[in-house]
Amino acid sequence: MLNDIQNDAKTRMNKSVEALRTDLTKVRTGRASTALVDHLKVSYYGADMPLSQVASVAVSDARTLTITPWEKPMVAAVEKAIMASDLGLTPNTAGTVIRINLPALTEERRRELSKHVHNEGENAKIAIRNIRRDANQGVKDLLRDKQITEDEERRSEDEIQKLTDRAIKDVDDVVKAKEQELMAV
Repeated sequence: MLNDIQNDAKTRMNKSVEALRTDLTKVRTGRASTALVDHLKVSYYGADMPLSQVASVAVSDARTLTITPWEKPMVAAVEKAIMASDLGLTPNTAGTVIRINLPALTEERRRELSKHVHNEGENAKIAIRNIRRDANQGVKDLLRDKQITEDEERRSEDEIQKLTDRAIKDVDDVVKAKEQELMAV
């Protein structure tokens, strides 16, 4: 029972850290990356499809993404999806090839993005603490139902705290790495 609670907490904490990593790939740094447009949905014959399923996305140089839709009619739909996104980028179309030029980040924009990264990190830490609270509540419920002893409760809470500390350290490492990536010119 206690192992189930601890394993569940560990799994959920790891998922929170991975979700943070995934969210931070969308934060634009100075270099072009295909991850920047992975989350875009394109209207494809009435259904919303991920961009990667209707076009090929490639990095042509350090500041340019090249998107080539597989069907000519999809060029307009892909352009529309890029314009409607929260990326703040303008696509340039030449025939069936869409190019997205990424402007250089200003110092002010780097600071804004750094604050955003910190906020995302804090949200991940809050999620991890909520998981800790849920796990500790499960342990307390077992104690109240007399299924475990007080010593087992104390040991389990200590183990859950160690898991929490590890997950929060991972979040700090992810945030620090992304911040260094942002501040690199």
